[in-house]
Amino acid sequence: MSASASVTTVDIARAAEHLHHYTVIDVRTPGEYAAGHLPGAHNIPLDHLDAALPTLKVTAARAGLLIVCASGNRSGTACAQLAAADIPAASLTGGTAAWAQQGHPVDRDDRAATSWPMERQVRLAAGSLVVAGLALGTRYRRARWLSAAVGSGLVFSAVTNTCGMAVLLAKLPHNQPRTADLDATLAALGR
Repeated sequence: MSASASVTTVDIARAAEHLHHYTVIDVRTPGEYAAGHLPGAHNIPLDHLDAALPTLKVTAARAGLLIVCASGNRSGTACAQLAAADIPAASLTGGTAAWAQQGHPVDRDDRAATSWPMERQVRLAAGSLVVAGLALGTRYRRARWLSAAVGSGLVFSAVTNTCGMAVLLAKLPHNQPRTADLDATLAALGR
């Protein structure tokens, strides 16, 4: 385990060896979670973490919390948010992608409709906006500013390691958990 910028991380090998000691919380969107998650992981999307804080505080008192996302960025954000609420948690280095790449099992919900990973959704949205700005710019010169704004946003995203477009896309209906699913997750954690 290591702590960097106040976020504790756990590497894949250690997590695999001690997975039974953790309560695993996957902070990706429900579609990403359904496409493949660590065995036994509970899905609480990052933008719903605030609602889960009381339950997670109780859960963390019983067992360590291991926070997981696709690559480690969102789980790092979640760990910082949990730390601000005095809830200890660790982020899985490399996320679910690194876990699967190293040959560890992932559970999938074959019955659930899966959405694209958030990174792919961002690439589609950003690329579409850039192309639209350029295409419209042939007729309306001001439309090229759309492409410039999206490009500037991508540069800002890379420099700050944040993504405003991902935050917006996460609010779309297909990226939201059903209330019943989130309630069931919190009830299972509260036991």
